[in-house]
Amino acid sequence: MRDFSNLCTVGFLARFSYALARNPVLPLFALFLGAGPEAVGLAVGISTVTGILFKLPAGALSDVVGRRRTMLAGLVVFGLMPFAYFFIDSYRALIVVRFLHGLATAIYGPVAMAVVAEVAGPRRGELLSWFSSVGIIGTLLGAPIGGLVLDVNTSGGPVLWQFRMVFALSAVSGMAALLLGLKTLGGDAPPETEHASGSGLQRFRQGIAEVLSDRRLVTASAVEGVQNMGMGALEAFLPIYAVTVVGLSEFQAGLLWGVQIIVTMLSKPLLGKMSDSRGRRGLIVAGLILCGGALGAIPFLHAFLPLLATCLVFGMGEALVTSSSAALVADMCRDRRFGSAMGAFGTIFDVGHASGPICAGLLIGWGGYQVSFPLLAVFIFLSIPVFLHNVPSHD
Repeated sequence: MRDFSNLCTVGFLARFSYALARNPVLPLFALFLGAGPEAVGLAVGISTVTGILFKLPAGALSDVVGRRRTMLAGLVVFGLMPFAYFFIDSYRALIVVRFLHGLATAIYGPVAMAVVAEVAGPRRGELLSWFSSVGIIGTLLGAPIGGLVLDVNTSGGPVLWQFRMVFALSAVSGMAALLLGLKTLGGDAPPETEHASGSGLQRFRQGIAEVLSDRRLVTASAVEGVQNMGMGALEAFLPIYAVTVVGLSEFQAGLLWGVQIIVTMLSKPLLGKMSDSRGRRGLIVAGLILCGGALGAIPFLHAFLPLLATCLVFGMGEALVTSSSAALVADMCRDRRFGSAMGAFGTIFDVGHASGPICAGLLIGWGGYQVSFPLLAVFIFLSIPVFLHNVPSHD
């Protein structure tokens, strides 16, 4: 439990650093650099594309060289990449930095989840949810703090020094995560498993084959991907909708995202424990219904309080899905190949997270918010019968 506590603390600092540089700062910074809706969606989604490319290799690598070494490699990216934002002077440079910054969560995230899944046993849903909730606290603090810095003493929108102030805070927190990780995760312990390179390559292939051959596992991963699609769309365009359409302040836009994270953070451990004892399938379906309904309603709301209530509904839906989906994948993982399995799971749901901002940007540019968000909500609803068909009730 001490190791679990250290892992949670490092995760908190890393997520806080990442959130400061992401929402609502990132879409507003892209606008500051002259990006249109489609380009804003790409800027927000590009770091998730990094996850698609590198989460599976990172998870498989941790099966070969050890969890601690791989996690420390991710923490190096958390600590150093925020400094690169100070040198951004164009939209193209922002895209490059965001792609590289995505390596932090791509490397660290699935490996840390694999560690928790290995030690949790029958409490898998509960401990994975606790670990996620601690990271969510960092995200929760990062969004409104970043928005507050952008909202201080300016007229006509944020200016460059305010963005750089947020990036400086991100750098300090990322370095703190790296230093604490070096102290508590480095140690003298050998890698968890030692394999020759041939054996490691075979394990890598087996992990991929396990995912592709198990329809239940693919579906469970894809369900979180669909939910993440909606979350990614909101992450990119809820701040812009709130500021440019509804007329809210940057700080209020950060609060909208923050309250959604609050309800997710508070609900996940209880829901994860519930999924351990009562099954994960029903919770996932309920979460998809709430996420789809909230997402479809947002562009028809034009005041702070209704938007706030709808974000709370979306946050509860997200908690229902995410408290059960990763644990469901771990339940179905054979031979304890948790690194490869969690890497594959992360790759699949990152496809959804990356496609959300990109698809929403294209749809908003074509038909506006009142067309794009309901269409994405319909896609979420259509995933429910697919999930019920492919995942049996005795999950």
